[in-house]
Amino acid sequence: METPPADLKPIRHWREVPAFESDEAEVRFWRAHQIDPRLMQSSIHRADVRESTTITLRFDPRMLSRIKRVARRRYLNYQSMIKQWLSERMEQELKD
Repeated sequence: METPPADLKPIRHWREVPAFESDEAEVRFWRAHQIDPRLMQSSIHRADVRESTTITLRFDPRMLSRIKRVARRRYLNYQSMIKQWLSERMEQELKD
């Protein structure tokens, strides 16, 4: 296994991570970049101390696959990412 170079470019915003056209392109990118620890820390989902309710949602398999792919690129659990999206949209709706 190779030792990563000490001069990796830090990724400070998720938008800096491109959509990769191939696994090889992703490997080349990550050999030259690393995620800033502050970005990783800000991405950790903090559980609400209040009780939560389990629900069931049905997704088209292709849509769920795309959601999971987006979540993997962001190093998130896809269910947490969906909750984050819903929360952001709810805030936006309440502002309007």
